[in-house]
Amino acid sequence: MLLLFTIHCSLFTFSQVGTWQNHLAYHDVQNICEASHQLFVLASNDIYLYNKNDQSITTYDKVNGLSDTYITHIAWCPQAKRLIAVYQNSNIDLIDINGDITNISALYSKTMTEDKTVSKITIDGVYAWLHCPFGLVKVNVQRAEIAETYYNGHPEYPTSLPDNDEYKDLQANLTLVSSLQPGGPKYNYFYESEFLNGKLYTTGGYFLSAFPDLEHPGTIQVFDENNWTIFEDELEKKTGYDYLDINCIDVDPTDENHVFAGGRCGLYEFENGKLINYYNKDNSPLGGAYSGGQELGNNYVLVHSIKFDQEGNLWVFNSRAKGVNLLKLNKNKEWENHYQKQLVDNSGLGLPGLRNTFYNSKGLLCFVNTSYINPFVALYDTSTDQLITHHNFVNQDGTPYNVNYINCACEDKDGNIWVGTNLGLFYIDKNEVGQENATFNQVKVPRNDGSNYADYLLTSINITHISVDGGNRKWISTTASGAFLISADNMTQIYNFKDDNSNILSNNIYSTAINPQTGRVYFLTDKGLCSYLSNATEPTQEMTKDNVYAYPNPVTSDYTGLITIVGLSYNADVKITTSSGILVAEGRSNGGSFTWDGCDKKGRRVASGIYMVITATKDGEKGTVCKIAVIN
Repeated sequence: MLLLFTIHCSLFTFSQVGTWQNHLAYHDVQNICEASHQLFVLASNDIYLYNKNDQSITTYDKVNGLSDTYITHIAWCPQAKRLIAVYQNSNIDLIDINGDITNISALYSKTMTEDKTVSKITIDGVYAWLHCPFGLVKVNVQRAEIAETYYNGHPEYPTSLPDNDEYKDLQANLTLVSSLQPGGPKYNYFYESEFLNGKLYTTGGYFLSAFPDLEHPGTIQVFDENNWTIFEDELEKKTGYDYLDINCIDVDPTDENHVFAGGRCGLYEFENGKLINYYNKDNSPLGGAYSGGQELGNNYVLVHSIKFDQEGNLWVFNSRAKGVNLLKLNKNKEWENHYQKQLVDNSGLGLPGLRNTFYNSKGLLCFVNTSYINPFVALYDTSTDQLITHHNFVNQDGTPYNVNYINCACEDKDGNIWVGTNLGLFYIDKNEVGQENATFNQVKVPRNDGSNYADYLLTSINITHISVDGGNRKWISTTASGAFLISADNMTQIYNFKDDNSNILSNNIYSTAINPQTGRVYFLTDKGLCSYLSNATEPTQEMTKDNVYAYPNPVTSDYTGLITIVGLSYNADVKITTSSGILVAEGRSNGGSFTWDGCDKKGRRVASGIYMVITATKDGEKGTVCKIAVIN
């Protein structure tokens, strides 16, 4: 019996809780450097190594040793047997063919008024010359140090350097490498997402008229945690209009292959990743955006938020248009105008920032106006056409706030509505949700220093997105401050992931999405997509022997990570005992998961043997038992 149990569990593949993974694009090959029988490839500003002998591919990123993100130049130094990789911010990594990485941060960290951007690398013996606007930086690749810096006009400024023919190497190997890539997304553009039906649906976003350089090509990429699917793009040829800034997406609950997306230039309907319909002001009630009293036409039909209801009707928000701001495209493909007077500005145009739409537990369609023009949280009853807006930001202590931007909102498992603003984190109590007047509460965290004072949680931090995991914990995304994980009772900051203390790609995070079954948290950043495997999954209604199991199992002597038990009910009581009944660990589940470090209550690694996981519901009703084999 034990033998069968062990064999069955050893076949289960798993990722360790607490580990990171990057999901980077390698689509556009930019440079190739040949190093003996291997090729270093710079593609989409990321890097991988291709072995021509066995055709194996090794990717490099922050998870496995790189010091930064967004590589702009690479060059191979034959005498030093190292690749030099230069980042956009002038940081430098040296990589040998065994994968050992050495960082040179002197140029990156040097304070200077001149532009430090590297435009070219020239190899000369063991040296790499970095061409910068202010002059030349001479790097000793063998010793991993900056040897000299030559400023323009310096008497000893080199006037003649070797001409490395990088283009020749690129052309010779381009066909080979383009057909053998690491896989992954096509673009590193990630802005807003939905995790539905076991898949991560992502859009590239986004539209900001004040920053036209931020416009992105129309991008929809779907990840099933194994493979990527890229929706048909470059749709200008089909529609006759720009295809840019796709920033919202939803999947038909009656047909998972039926997907809608919206952005700067209208509404797009896909079936199996292929465009089947395009809606603009000429073939639908959607209106073109107005600017300076003039309608801008079909290149500016702003659809920044959409949401399906359970019957398969699509609710569509149309910004900056006249006479239209909220529409329904029913399942019979008939349009209905649900125009709301509260959703227009003083000039009668639809508010520009109607976004972040979701249904709450009361069946109300919730959304926010992200614009500084009348920022609010809204709740709309689709059955009665009644709309309530909350925009008077006064907290429970009577303190008013002049909030400029409401970036996001979501509902936790208790029914409270959490709101992320440019001034920090607020919530509307579940008992006030849907009422005309609501308090924007702030969580008070005691200082515990004997002063009897408390501080507001995450005050004055610009919060871009909030997600709630299976354990009712809040994952908070920010601009500049990274990601926070707040405990279910809101009293404890469990993590603050930043680019200098974790493998998160950037401190600027647009949004997050969570796989409820695995607990993997996806961070959509300005530098691409990365994920973290958390220790909270969606709870089950009933714990049975078929859905409660542990991994890894068996636990071998070389494994030092966390052991995870899944399939638990919410806030379940978990006890781990020896086969003779001695208690070694206990606690409560995070949603549907519980983690054990393999140690007893005194912190000592447990001995080899079979350990029993005994569970009970939060109300004390008996759950189930599973076993963990430990081999030391």
